[in-house]
Amino acid sequence: MRQIAFYGKGGIGKSTISSNIAAAYAERGLNTLMIGCDPKSDCTRNLCGEVEIPTILDVSRDKEIERLGLDKLVEGNKIELDEVIYKGYSGVYCSECGGPKPGFGCAGRGVIVAIDLLKRLKIFEELKPDVVLYDVLGDVVCGGFAMPLRKGLADEVYIVTSVDYLAVYAANNICKGIGEFADKGGSPLGGIIYNVRGMLDDETVVSDFAEKVGSQVIGHIPNAYLIAEAEIEGKTVIEYAPESEIAKLFRNLAQGIYTNTLTSVPAALEQKEMREIGQLIRKRTKEKYKHRTGDMNTNF
Repeated sequence: MRQIAFYGKGGIGKSTISSNIAAAYAERGLNTLMIGCDPKSDCTRNLCGEVEIPTILDVSRDKEIERLGLDKLVEGNKIELDEVIYKGYSGVYCSECGGPKPGFGCAGRGVIVAIDLLKRLKIFEELKPDVVLYDVLGDVVCGGFAMPLRKGLADEVYIVTSVDYLAVYAANNICKGIGEFADKGGSPLGGIIYNVRGMLDDETVVSDFAEKVGSQVIGHIPNAYLIAEAEIEGKTVIEYAPESEIAKLFRNLAQGIYTNTLTSVPAALEQKEMREIGQLIRKRTKEKYKHRTGDMNTNF
């Protein structure tokens, strides 16, 4: 069983990438499980379409987990695996951890409880997946959201980023988290996925960052309208436009990750180096903007 975690800043496209990779594995005949570790609970939407699946934490609350506790909830058979696992496109098993009620609790703690529940329900023994994908919020690498890498659940971690400074900043924080737990049985970094977002498309910024932290750029997904078009329909590009060039890129990325053997413990950058990256991004964005607008007086 191969376990792979995807981390990155919120809105950077983790769910787009991980759901398309899940679809690519499933169409190859691999028994695939995708677990969404984001309180928005939308990680598997492109695999489940219009079906809004109940989250693990919602089901647990309905079963009175606060009163009974996790042990009694499982031992008393008050919750079944099929209540928190759903089949999506091409047979991909989908599950969403969910989050706390607004204003109560901790979303990171919720991830810990949800994954613990899945393990107690013997999800891996029952489903026997070939591949498990974790889609994890990475803005804050707290104990809960760090669980897949902290506990070594994932064989490797992939960070999704763009050339947006805050996305690179989040990527660097994730590298810090990986480094923190590396000698405690944590997961290594498998590579950086460059997902184009915003005004600037400059892979050299991302490849330079990857090299500095001691990793590699494992794939590059362009900013294509077809991706948004597919997601409006609640589908992956693999399902919506299987013969498209973008679908082929996702399949190539999935294959590259599946066969990748190059992992590392990243050396996160210091604040001075991050400021230099920020200055470089501003400079190149400004140059591109001037080139496209005829040098309008716009402050950056």
